[in-house]
Amino acid sequence: MPELHIRPATVTDAGPVARLAAELAQSFPFSQAAFDRSYPALLAAEGTCLLLAEDLEPVGYLLGFQHPTFFANGPVAWVEEILVRPEYRGRGAGRALMTAFEQHTAARGGRLVALATRRAAMFYRALGYEESAIYFRKVLSAAGSAAGSAAGGTAD
Repeated sequence: MPELHIRPATVTDAGPVARLAAELAQSFPFSQAAFDRSYPALLAAEGTCLLLAEDLEPVGYLLGFQHPTFFANGPVAWVEEILVRPEYRGRGAGRALMTAFEQHTAARGGRLVALATRRAAMFYRALGYEESAIYFRKVLSAAGSAAGSAAGGTAD
Protein backbone atom coordinates (compact mmCIF):
# COMPACT_ATOMS: atom_id res chain seq x y z
CA MET A 1 0.00 0.00 0.00
CA PRO A 2 1.32 3.51 -0.83
CA GLU A 3 2.21 5.85 2.00
CA LEU A 4 -0.49 8.20 3.24
CA HIS A 5 0.08 11.81 2.16
CA ILE A 6 -1.42 14.97 3.73
CA ARG A 7 -1.65 18.12 1.62
CA PRO A 8 -3.66 21.34 1.32
CA ALA A 9 -6.75 20.97 -0.84
CA THR A 10 -6.96 22.95 -4.08
CA VAL A 11 -9.73 24.10 -6.40
CA THR A 12 -9.33 20.91 -8.44
CA ASP A 13 -10.13 18.79 -5.36
CA ALA A 14 -13.75 19.98 -5.15
CA GLY A 15 -15.24 16.70 -6.42
CA PRO A 16 -13.38 14.38 -4.03
CA VAL A 17 -13.91 16.73 -1.07
CA ALA A 18 -17.65 16.91 -1.87
CA ARG A 19 -17.90 13.11 -1.90
CA LEU A 20 -16.15 12.95 1.48
CA ALA A 21 -18.22 15.80 2.94
CA ALA A 22 -21.40 14.00 1.88
CA GLU A 23 -20.33 11.08 4.12
CA LEU A 24 -19.97 13.46 7.07
CA ALA A 25 -23.37 15.12 6.73
CA GLN A 26 -25.51 14.05 9.69
CA SER A 27 -27.08 17.08 11.35
CA PHE A 28 -27.83 18.74 8.02
CA PRO A 29 -28.41 16.95 4.70
CA PHE A 30 -25.56 17.38 2.22
CA SER A 31 -26.32 19.94 -0.50
CA GLN A 32 -24.16 19.92 -3.61
CA ALA A 33 -25.36 23.44 -4.48
CA ALA A 34 -24.34 24.79 -1.06
CA PHE A 35 -21.01 22.96 -1.31
CA ASP A 36 -20.37 24.46 -4.76
CA ARG A 37 -20.96 27.95 -3.33
CA SER A 38 -18.90 27.39 -0.18
CA TYR A 39 -15.88 25.53 -1.52
CA PRO A 40 -14.14 28.38 -3.41
CA ALA A 41 -15.03 30.86 -0.66
CA LEU A 42 -13.50 28.62 2.00
CA LEU A 43 -10.31 28.11 0.00
CA ALA A 44 -9.96 31.87 -0.39
CA ALA A 45 -10.83 32.84 3.20
CA GLU A 46 -8.03 33.97 5.47
CA GLY A 47 -7.55 31.63 8.41
CA THR A 48 -9.04 28.60 6.65
CA CYS A 49 -7.12 25.33 6.44
CA LEU A 50 -8.51 22.51 4.29
CA LEU A 51 -6.31 19.42 4.30
CA LEU A 52 -6.65 16.18 2.34
CA ALA A 53 -5.38 12.75 3.33
CA GLU A 54 -4.53 10.70 0.26
CA ASP A 55 -3.61 7.12 -0.40
CA LEU A 56 -4.15 6.42 -4.11
CA GLU A 57 -7.15 8.76 -3.81
CA PRO A 58 -8.47 11.16 -1.15
CA VAL A 59 -9.50 9.16 1.93
CA GLY A 60 -10.16 11.97 4.39
CA TYR A 61 -10.20 15.68 4.98
CA LEU A 62 -9.99 18.25 7.76
CA LEU A 63 -11.52 21.72 7.64
CA GLY A 64 -10.26 24.11 10.29
CA PHE A 65 -10.08 27.80 11.03
CA GLN A 66 -7.68 30.02 12.94
CA HIS A 67 -8.73 33.34 14.44
CA PRO A 68 -7.46 35.88 16.98
CA THR A 69 -8.74 35.74 20.58
CA PHE A 70 -8.40 37.58 23.86
CA PHE A 71 -8.64 34.56 26.17
CA ALA A 72 -5.63 32.71 24.77
CA ASN A 73 -3.45 35.80 24.32
CA GLY A 74 -3.29 35.03 20.63
CA PRO A 75 -4.82 32.99 17.84
CA VAL A 76 -6.66 29.73 18.37
CA ALA A 77 -7.75 27.15 15.82
CA TRP A 78 -10.96 25.20 15.61
CA VAL A 79 -11.43 21.90 13.77
CA GLU A 80 -14.84 22.32 12.19
CA GLU A 81 -14.99 19.09 10.19
CA ILE A 82 -12.87 15.97 9.98
CA LEU A 83 -13.77 12.79 8.15
CA VAL A 84 -11.81 9.67 7.35
CA ARG A 85 -13.44 7.00 5.20
CA PRO A 86 -14.38 3.99 7.35
CA GLU A 87 -11.89 1.61 5.74
CA TYR A 88 -9.02 3.98 6.66
CA ARG A 89 -9.99 4.56 10.28
CA GLY A 90 -7.52 3.15 12.77
CA ARG A 91 -4.73 3.32 10.18
CA GLY A 92 -3.29 6.76 11.00
CA ALA A 93 -5.17 9.02 8.59
CA GLY A 94 -7.04 10.94 11.31
CA ARG A 95 -3.90 11.29 13.40
CA ALA A 96 -1.97 12.53 10.36
CA LEU A 97 -4.66 15.11 9.54
CA MET A 98 -4.75 16.37 13.14
CA THR A 99 -0.95 16.52 13.36
CA ALA A 100 -0.74 18.47 10.10
CA PHE A 101 -3.40 20.91 11.37
CA GLU A 102 -1.60 21.35 14.68
CA GLN A 103 1.66 22.07 12.82
CA HIS A 104 -0.13 24.50 10.49
CA THR A 105 -1.63 26.29 13.50
CA ALA A 106 1.63 26.43 15.48
CA ALA A 107 3.53 27.78 12.46
CA ARG A 108 1.08 30.70 12.40
CA GLY A 109 1.41 31.49 16.10
CA GLY A 110 -1.64 29.53 17.22
CA ARG A 111 -1.99 28.96 20.96
CA LEU A 112 -4.40 26.01 20.97
CA VAL A 113 -6.51 23.72 18.81
CA ALA A 114 -10.08 22.89 19.84
CA LEU A 115 -13.00 20.91 18.45
CA ALA A 116 -16.35 19.42 19.36
CA THR A 117 -17.14 15.71 19.08
CA ARG A 118 -19.88 13.31 20.08
CA ARG A 119 -18.43 10.06 18.81
CA ALA A 120 -14.64 10.21 18.89
CA ALA A 121 -13.62 11.30 22.39
CA MET A 122 -11.27 8.32 22.82
CA PHE A 123 -9.48 9.18 19.56
CA TYR A 124 -8.85 12.78 20.65
CA ARG A 125 -7.77 11.77 24.15
CA ALA A 126 -5.21 9.44 22.55
CA LEU A 127 -3.86 12.49 20.67
CA GLY A 128 -3.43 14.43 23.93
CA TYR A 129 -6.66 16.45 23.88
CA GLU A 130 -8.65 17.02 27.06
CA GLU A 131 -12.28 17.87 27.69
CA SER A 132 -12.62 21.56 28.40
CA ALA A 133 -16.18 22.83 27.95
CA ILE A 134 -19.74 21.98 27.01
CA TYR A 135 -20.69 22.75 23.44
CA PHE A 136 -23.93 24.67 22.85
CA ARG A 137 -25.57 25.34 19.51
CA LYS A 138 -28.62 27.01 18.09
CA VAL A 139 -29.80 26.19 14.60
CA LEU A 140 -31.04 29.36 12.91
CA SER A 141 -33.90 29.53 10.46
CA ALA A 142 -33.18 29.94 6.77
CA ALA A 143 -34.09 33.63 7.09
CA GLY A 144 -31.19 34.01 9.53
CA SER A 145 -33.25 35.20 12.47
CA ALA A 146 -33.39 33.57 15.86
CA ALA A 147 -36.19 34.06 18.35
CA GLY A 148 -35.07 36.23 21.18
CA SER A 149 -31.84 37.36 19.54
CA ALA A 150 -32.96 40.99 19.68
CA ALA A 151 -33.61 40.72 23.41
CA GLY A 152 -29.95 41.18 24.22
CA GLY A 153 -28.42 39.62 27.29
CA THR A 154 -25.00 38.63 28.42
CA ALA A 155 -22.82 35.59 27.93
CA ASP A 156 -21.16 33.85 30.85
